[in-house]
Amino acid sequence: MRKENRTYFFSVEGDTEKWYLDWLQTTINSTPEARFTVKLDSKIQKDPLTRAKGMTILGKTEITHIFDRESEDTIHAKQFQATLDKMKEAQNIGKSITYHLGYSNFTFELWMILHKADCNGTLVNRTQYLTPLNRAYNTNFENLEEYKQENNFKKLLRSFTLEHVRQAVKRSKAIMQKNSEKGYVLQQYKGYRYYRENPSLSVWESIEKILQECHLMQ
Repeated sequence: MRKENRTYFFSVEGDTEKWYLDWLQTTINSTPEARFTVKLDSKIQKDPLTRAKGMTILGKTEITHIFDRESEDTIHAKQFQATLDKMKEAQNIGKSITYHLGYSNFTFELWMILHKADCNGTLVNRTQYLTPLNRAYNTNFENLEEYKQENNFKKLLRSFTLEHVRQAVKRSKAIMQKNSEKGYVLQQYKGYRYYRENPSLSVWESIEKILQECHLMQ
């Protein structure tokens, strides 16, 4: 019996996020237990509004924007807020669009580490993710740029299974629960919620939804 196909839309900041989603699509579709086949339609587009305008919207459409809250420096905080403004504006151009927040504080590397290890400590700079990244993957990248090279990044992806993704979701939830228990303020802006504190992230939410709908979130 042929499986029903489901499409999930994303806009992402860079190559690594897209490569990850491409890997996830392939992995789900090669898993016999998956209820659906999936298409993770991702485009490298930092502007959510541009992404929405470039799509043919035929009905209710959900899009997730995966991007970083790089620091609490004024320039990065303003960039983050400007992106949320664009996401809200994209929703307003057509009432059928819902734009979801898939942020990482400070960086997508946090989500990648959580597939293999806990990463609960507070950092002060995004470059500090290099040490826990190398520890989690037993690698010795000299910098994050080396880690992000296509061959290196895709080699890490080949070490993943769906169980690693499930573990990343669980570890992400634990981080967010701990932030709540510490009394951190869950910021609210134009319908979007996030923590200013590091570590925090919501990229896991859309990934969990896909796994749940495919009956793969055990």
